[in-house]
Amino acid sequence: MKVLGVDPGLTRCGIGVVEGVAGRPLKMAGVGVVRTPADADIADRLVLIERGIEEWLESHRPEFVAVERVFSQHNVRTVMGTAQASAVAMLCAARRGLPVALHTPSEVKAAVTGSGRADKAQVGAMVTRLLRLDAPPKPADAADALALAICHIWRAPAVNRLQQAQAAARRSSAPVRTLKGTR
Repeated sequence: MKVLGVDPGLTRCGIGVVEGVAGRPLKMAGVGVVRTPADADIADRLVLIERGIEEWLESHRPEFVAVERVFSQHNVRTVMGTAQASAVAMLCAARRGLPVALHTPSEVKAAVTGSGRADKAQVGAMVTRLLRLDAPPKPADAADALALAICHIWRAPAVNRLQQAQAAARRSSAPVRTLKGTR
């Protein structure tokens, strides 16, 4: 499985590609950051992010795209920019017919470090160890993108089974118990 992880942001959008399957050593296929100038118009910045993500999709040809789920922050301006960059990543993937998975920051931290409250340094250290890198990717946005891809590779088998069970239940009109209750 090859996954493109996206840590969305307007100024720095982290991008990382990881190959592998759960239970086996993983391999980094690429890591970087799409940068936009803070003084540029928002529409122009989104176009730059779209172009950068499209280049990564074209050159690495992932099978899945994992994007950090935007969560409520105190700074509305920051969360809006993050949400807009996230939407661009999802649009780019959807345009190519690639499945998109959204993972919360705490899910990613828990998957990679064992604690949903890990700090950026801990995430970077574990990404370095898991991918057998010489040093943590810089900036932290790049390491976070790799962590998203790792999280998806490890979580995908269970998530796929749950989605298949829910789809089968919808077809048979039988209620399915989900993690958040029943439907």
